[in-house]
Amino acid sequence: MGATSGLEKSVKCTAALATAYLIAKFGADDDTLSQATASTEELVGVFQHTTTAVGEEVRVMLDGISRVVLGGTVARGNYLTSDANGKAVTAAPAAGVNACVIGQALASGVAGDIIPVHIEKTRIQG
Repeated sequence: MGATSGLEKSVKCTAALATAYLIAKFGADDDTLSQATASTEELVGVFQHTTTAVGEEVRVMLDGISRVVLGGTVARGNYLTSDANGKAVTAAPAAGVNACVIGQALASGVAGDIIPVHIEKTRIQG
Protein backbone atom coordinates (compact mmCIF):
# COMPACT_ATOMS: atom_id res chain seq x y z
CA MET A 1 0.00 0.00 0.00
CA GLY A 2 1.47 3.33 -0.98
CA ALA A 3 0.64 6.92 -0.19
CA THR A 4 -2.59 8.39 -1.46
CA SER A 5 -2.81 12.09 -1.95
CA GLY A 6 -4.75 13.90 0.71
CA LEU A 7 -4.68 17.34 2.21
CA GLU A 8 -1.13 18.75 2.20
CA LYS A 9 0.21 22.11 3.33
CA SER A 10 3.57 23.72 2.68
CA VAL A 11 5.12 25.23 5.83
CA LYS A 12 8.50 26.26 7.19
CA CYS A 13 10.32 23.68 9.28
CA THR A 14 12.00 24.72 12.53
CA ALA A 15 14.98 22.39 11.93
CA ALA A 16 16.60 20.39 9.16
CA LEU A 17 14.92 17.00 8.60
CA ALA A 18 17.39 14.25 7.70
CA THR A 19 14.59 11.69 7.32
CA ALA A 20 11.30 11.92 5.41
CA TYR A 21 7.95 10.71 6.78
CA LEU A 22 8.45 11.89 10.37
CA ILE A 23 5.54 13.11 12.49
CA ALA A 24 5.04 16.88 12.76
CA LYS A 25 3.84 19.06 15.64
CA PHE A 26 3.03 22.76 15.85
CA GLY A 27 6.03 25.10 15.83
CA ALA A 28 6.56 28.32 17.78
CA ASP A 29 4.32 30.38 15.47
CA ASP A 30 1.52 29.97 12.94
CA ASP A 31 3.88 29.52 9.97
CA THR A 32 6.12 26.71 11.28
CA LEU A 33 6.00 23.04 12.20
CA SER A 34 8.56 20.99 14.12
CA GLN A 35 9.49 17.34 14.37
CA ALA A 36 7.38 15.72 17.11
CA THR A 37 9.20 14.46 20.20
CA ALA A 38 6.49 12.96 22.46
CA SER A 39 3.07 11.32 22.47
CA THR A 40 1.71 14.16 24.61
CA GLU A 41 2.32 16.87 21.98
CA GLU A 42 -0.33 18.21 19.60
CA LEU A 43 0.47 16.16 16.49
CA VAL A 44 -0.41 17.79 13.16
CA GLY A 45 0.62 15.55 10.26
CA VAL A 46 3.53 13.80 8.54
CA PHE A 47 6.46 15.54 6.80
CA GLN A 48 6.65 14.34 3.19
CA HIS A 49 10.36 14.92 2.46
CA THR A 50 13.67 15.99 3.98
CA THR A 51 15.05 19.50 4.43
CA THR A 52 18.60 20.78 4.77
CA ALA A 53 18.15 24.00 6.75
CA VAL A 54 16.04 25.78 9.36
CA GLY A 55 13.17 27.71 7.77
CA GLU A 56 13.14 25.63 4.61
CA GLU A 57 9.71 24.91 3.08
CA VAL A 58 8.40 21.38 3.62
CA ARG A 59 5.16 19.64 2.62
CA VAL A 60 3.13 18.11 5.44
CA MET A 61 0.29 15.62 4.90
CA LEU A 62 -2.51 16.75 7.20
CA ASP A 63 -5.21 14.29 6.15
CA GLY A 64 -5.42 11.20 3.96
CA ILE A 65 -3.04 8.28 3.63
CA SER A 66 0.65 8.98 4.07
CA ARG A 67 3.79 7.00 4.62
CA VAL A 68 5.37 7.14 8.08
CA VAL A 69 8.68 5.86 9.50
CA LEU A 70 8.34 3.44 12.43
CA GLY A 71 10.23 3.72 15.71
CA GLY A 72 9.19 0.27 16.96
CA THR A 73 7.11 -2.80 16.18
CA VAL A 74 3.59 -1.95 15.00
CA ALA A 75 0.67 -4.18 14.03
CA ARG A 76 -1.80 -3.29 11.29
CA GLY A 77 -4.73 -1.44 12.92
CA ASN A 78 -2.71 0.02 15.83
CA TYR A 79 -3.20 3.67 16.67
CA LEU A 80 0.10 5.52 16.20
CA THR A 81 1.75 8.33 18.11
CA SER A 82 5.25 9.86 18.11
CA ASP A 83 8.39 8.69 19.88
CA ALA A 84 11.20 11.08 20.90
CA ASN A 85 12.52 11.11 17.29
CA GLY A 86 9.28 11.85 15.42
CA LYS A 87 8.89 8.20 14.41
CA ALA A 88 5.59 6.34 14.73
CA VAL A 89 5.05 3.91 17.59
CA THR A 90 1.96 2.19 18.95
CA ALA A 91 -0.04 4.53 21.19
CA ALA A 92 -0.25 2.74 24.54
CA PRO A 93 -0.61 5.31 27.32
CA ALA A 94 -0.56 4.23 30.97
CA ALA A 95 -3.82 4.26 32.92
CA GLY A 96 -5.17 7.80 33.23
CA VAL A 97 -2.59 9.24 30.81
CA ASN A 98 -3.56 10.86 27.50
CA ALA A 99 -1.74 10.31 24.20
CA CYS A 100 -2.16 12.20 20.94
CA VAL A 101 -2.70 9.89 17.97
CA ILE A 102 -1.61 10.76 14.43
CA GLY A 103 -3.55 7.90 12.82
CA GLN A 104 -4.04 4.18 12.28
CA ALA A 105 -1.43 1.81 10.82
CA LEU A 106 -2.52 0.24 7.52
CA ALA A 107 0.32 -2.31 7.60
CA SER A 108 2.52 -4.05 10.16
CA GLY A 109 6.22 -3.32 10.52
CA VAL A 110 9.27 -2.92 12.74
CA ALA A 111 11.59 -0.04 13.63
CA GLY A 112 12.94 1.65 10.50
CA ASP A 113 10.18 0.39 8.20
CA ILE A 114 8.08 2.89 6.26
CA ILE A 115 4.39 1.95 6.26
CA PRO A 116 1.13 3.60 5.18
CA VAL A 117 -0.89 5.38 7.87
CA HIS A 118 -4.44 6.70 7.66
CA ILE A 119 -4.10 10.12 9.25
CA GLU A 120 -6.94 10.58 11.74
CA LYS A 121 -5.80 12.80 14.57
CA THR A 122 -7.36 12.17 17.99
CA ARG A 123 -6.48 11.59 21.65
CA ILE A 124 -6.79 8.37 23.62
CA GLN A 125 -6.55 7.69 27.34
CA GLY A 126 -5.01 4.63 28.95
